[in-house]
Amino acid sequence: MFKPLISEGFADAIGFLGGSLIGFWLGRWLGLDIFAAGYGPGTILAILLVSLGGGIGLQLAKAMRAKQPPKR
Repeated sequence: MFKPLISEGFADAIGFLGGSLIGFWLGRWLGLDIFAAGYGPGTILAILLVSLGGGIGLQLAKAMRAKQPPKR
């Protein structure tokens, strides 16, 4: 009963974390610092990249899980 819920939550967490890390490193590659003092334009853009990356990663994880055939 709990196994499908645990695997679903684990897949969502991996997708969100992976997407967030991709967004973070993309921001670092572009020269943006999410941890800079204050909320300048670069910091806001870095936060936006991490947020979008996390959301996209989560949606990709859900789409991949939906494509799997149901287990018996």
